[in-house]
Amino acid sequence: MSKPSLTGGTTDSSKNQAPGGDVLVDGEFRMTARDLKDIASMIYDDAGIYLNESKASLVYSRLAKRIRRIGIDSFASYCKLVSGPEGQDERRQMLSLLTTNFTRFFREEHHFEHLRNEVFPDLAARAKAGGRVRIWSAGCSQGQEPYTIALTVLSAMPDAERYDVKILATDIDPMVIAHAREGVYDDAAIETVSPELRRQWFKPHDTAGQWRVDDAVKRLITFRELNLMRDWPFKGPFDVLFCRNVVIYFDEPTQARIWARYRDMLAEGGWLYIGHSERVSGEAKDHFRNSGITTYQKRTGGV
Repeated sequence: MSKPSLTGGTTDSSKNQAPGGDVLVDGEFRMTARDLKDIASMIYDDAGIYLNESKASLVYSRLAKRIRRIGIDSFASYCKLVSGPEGQDERRQMLSLLTTNFTRFFREEHHFEHLRNEVFPDLAARAKAGGRVRIWSAGCSQGQEPYTIALTVLSAMPDAERYDVKILATDIDPMVIAHAREGVYDDAAIETVSPELRRQWFKPHDTAGQWRVDDAVKRLITFRELNLMRDWPFKGPFDVLFCRNVVIYFDEPTQARIWARYRDMLAEGGWLYIGHSERVSGEAKDHFRNSGITTYQKRTGGV
């Protein structure tokens, strides 16, 4: 009996069986449907990230090298390792490898134009009058997003460091947080930064072709490891919240919970910027008004 395969066409099920179920990827290491189910269950429990069989090739490509490196002979053995108490460090490594970290400076530039021209003038006036300004980059990856926020703030308010203006940058992956905190990027990474901003805020690093973010930019940002599925050890409120191309990896109920938590964390009139494939859903939807492309403002005075 034949059945559809992940890549189209058909597969002979009699040749596609293993003790762990159907073989999804038959490469250097065989990955079965059971292996993927076990990995998906752990990733969902740990981070709320939803994986199904359409992600089989991605999971394989990101974990096969790791399995080879640590000397494990199969995905089944790897699942056994990371599901046990002795494998918790490796489980965190697995989560890191399966977390998508693609980003760049000034990605979806319209958000930063909106922040600079429409949002930050009022926030700057508040700061200069003695008030506080708080911005959160949730899912900050290797730091390009919070540094872009800081560059945007400094372009609108060059003396922002003198006032109570702070940016919180969080990510679940401790390795990308370490990279972000270091603030060193190569030539290709800063291609999307204007020459003027490069000259002003990036300094040559020890290695040729690498650049270090100026300390004045860094001082606006606090980097923290944070799992969005766990407790958030801060109260807010935030005036601006960037969470772009993060919630899309959650299932619908989890997305709704995250949007509701963001709603509660934002000040009235606060701004939420999300990814181009995302939409605010669930009970939080009625608490935001759309104010541009993937740009939302929290309503004042309730719904």
